[in-house]
Amino acid sequence: MKRCLILTGGKLSLAFAGSFLKEHKFEKVVAVDGGLEAAKELDIIPDVIVGDFDTVHPEILAYYRKMEHIVWEVHQPEKDDTDTELAIKRALAMNCSHITLLGATGGRLDHMVGNIHLLFPCLQKGTYAEIVDSQNRLYLIDGEHTFRKGETWGKYISFLPLTEEVKGITLRGFKYPLTDRDISIGTSLCISNELVEEEGTITFSDGVLITVESHD
Repeated sequence: MKRCLILTGGKLSLAFAGSFLKEHKFEKVVAVDGGLEAAKELDIIPDVIVGDFDTVHPEILAYYRKMEHIVWEVHQPEKDDTDTELAIKRALAMNCSHITLLGATGGRLDHMVGNIHLLFPCLQKGTYAEIVDSQNRLYLIDGEHTFRKGETWGKYISFLPLTEEVKGITLRGFKYPLTDRDISIGTSLCISNELVEEEGTITFSDGVLITVESHD
């Protein structure tokens, strides 16, 4: 398994990121524009740096420009893809099987929602991709999934439809079970569930769900 860390330019708790990186190892690191500032604070040397560099301080760029092994992908500010999308495309091109995004939730809501949608092409390619912050772990599922106490990000597990409809949802081992239930965009039915058994499962027949594991 080749794991890739993507550091994006949103707000990021450096204390959380430092603790997280002590517990999780990555073979590749991609830094995105403003994410370079967090990379420097965390003493991370990226393998690839991507962006138009409209939000990063020139001295940070100069610091990393001295490092010859880093691959730079420089783009114009006027482009179709966000810097984070370009970073994800680079991670997929490097055949990474596991992608973690830090700094993808804080700040502008348009970027945050966009970043959630960027997990979909990863799912289509069979690559696990997650957005993580100090309070949440978010990823997409398109079929059966198992949750175990002690392994989730927090006590709450929520499901939201990414596709217009998700059909045949069945939840077992949860506080609020479901049997063969269809849900559509525009409902909060599956928010804030909890495991009541050591193991819980979700199955469904069609669609894609946004899964959020979180704590208060």
